[in-house]
Amino acid sequence: MTADRASPHLELDLAAVRHAYRTMRTALPGVELCYAVKANPHPDVLALLVAEGASFDLASVGELDLCLLAGARPAGLSWGNPVKKVTDVRAARAAGVTRFTTDSPADVDLLAREVPGATVGVRLAAGDDGSATPFAGKFGATEDEAVALLERARAAGLDAAGIGFHVGSQQREPSAWTRAIDASARVAARLGDHAPRELNLGGGFPTTHAGGLTPDVDACAAAIRDALARHAGRWRPRPYAEPGRALVADAGVLRAEVVLVAQRAGRRWVYLDVGRYQGLAETEGEMIVYRLRTPGRGGETGPVVLAGPTCDGDDVLYRDADVRLPLDLGPGDVVEFLGAGAYTSSYASVGFNGLPPLPTHVRHDPIATHATIETPEEGGIDHHTSQH
Repeated sequence: MTADRASPHLELDLAAVRHAYRTMRTALPGVELCYAVKANPHPDVLALLVAEGASFDLASVGELDLCLLAGARPAGLSWGNPVKKVTDVRAARAAGVTRFTTDSPADVDLLAREVPGATVGVRLAAGDDGSATPFAGKFGATEDEAVALLERARAAGLDAAGIGFHVGSQQREPSAWTRAIDASARVAARLGDHAPRELNLGGGFPTTHAGGLTPDVDACAAAIRDALARHAGRWRPRPYAEPGRALVADAGVLRAEVVLVAQRAGRRWVYLDVGRYQGLAETEGEMIVYRLRTPGRGGETGPVVLAGPTCDGDDVLYRDADVRLPLDLGPGDVVEFLGAGAYTSSYASVGFNGLPPLPTHVRHDPIATHATIETPEEGGIDHHTSQH
């Protein structure tokens, strides 16, 4: 731990963000990539992705402001949150945002009143089995409801252009995209000449954490390409996606320090100076088990209960997961959480127990190269490149 960097903190490598973006763009040719800002809204991340030609998926006025400050074009902004206040919609309209996601009649009516003629896409309640954090019914319309919502939007003067879904965060089953695309195609078929011309593939693209095999982006992309190819004879929408975690997770290392090691009821407890309230919210229910590294400590390891520093009894990261750390680990030693660039700094409390927000230290790529960006054509993905 360097003396000028207090523990805990997040170290973020922009070169890794650039590599992840270009890898996904190569895997999904013809798909517009709208970065999900909530994953990591650091201004340097947004500025890099603006330079790379990315679009952005946003969910609040705060994210809208960050994107505009980073230089994003309003035409490249998509308001993906189907739960919106009237002030949100008015701010988006004033900034020039014209694409919105919806999934309820009241929200369709709100958009029709506040942004006449806006482009809207209806979010389907796609199956999210296989994801680390399913939505549990919070969002999405049934196929019948989606047909009705698109017809309602068109009748209200909106551009009922899209259908879409989200297969759940950290989705480990590529077939989830297959099933969701099939459902979207069924909705399109029912709308005949008014079939949506856009398909939102959502997010959920996974990254590597401990426990279980994780498909890479090529495997997910292959499932998407194959599913689109099967429907291409009847429906060829222009696809876009909303990756978040997959673009920034592997760029980040969260560095923490051991505060205390204690034996309690026959188990070894290791307390860190970072916990669920300082950026590790995704350890709730042990849904995300981070890979850990202990620089300077090796040798024999043993199981631990890993806990955060606050006085809250819920601030325990791993009680049941098979987490093992060196037996000689002690106060002052460093524990690193790998793949922590997503949903850490953006989740951190602003002052619970008097602890400050999680600082981020950005490593800038000394050689910043920018590839030529091609705008996806109408009709979207190349359906003849399903091999990977």
